[in-house]
Amino acid sequence: MKTTHLEARTYHFKDDGAIPNHPELPVILYPGVFHGQEHKTETIFNKHNWQNSWTGGVFPYHHYHSNAHEVLGVIQGSVKLHIGGEKGMILTASAGDVLVLPAGTGHKRLESSRDFQIVGAYPDGMSYSTHTGESSERPQVLYEIARVPLPGQDPVFGDEGPLHTHWTKL
Repeated sequence: MKTTHLEARTYHFKDDGAIPNHPELPVILYPGVFHGQEHKTETIFNKHNWQNSWTGGVFPYHHYHSNAHEVLGVIQGSVKLHIGGEKGMILTASAGDVLVLPAGTGHKRLESSRDFQIVGAYPDGMSYSTHTGESSERPQVLYEIARVPLPGQDPVFGDEGPLHTHWTKL
């Protein structure tokens, strides 16, 4: 796979008071990057040290992970996601698409095809916490989000790729 043919899309979301999102790092969408090779998604994530992987769906309620970044690769079907909390945006992803969510980014499944399947993974195989935006979660989650390290590799391209361009600390 060559990054020269990939036009990654980035989306920034602000803290909406419930869902913190990430204060610096954008969500990155790699549209169609695995089109026709969806069966390799988990293997490639793992090869680039995005581990602790799972296959399944996305919760139908707003949630986020405060202590780990997450990559999501659609391996079958399609899904409509609400990204960034109530004030975020609706994004449709289909087989072959990959999303990288920085720690704190809210996400929720709005609807999906019957055959929808997604692979998720985390840099260095980190364990992840799941939060729903309760006020009691703060300020601990803000502390955790600020301390999540940048991944060493792009989940799709390894030592190169859009993650290295768009995820740099200011």
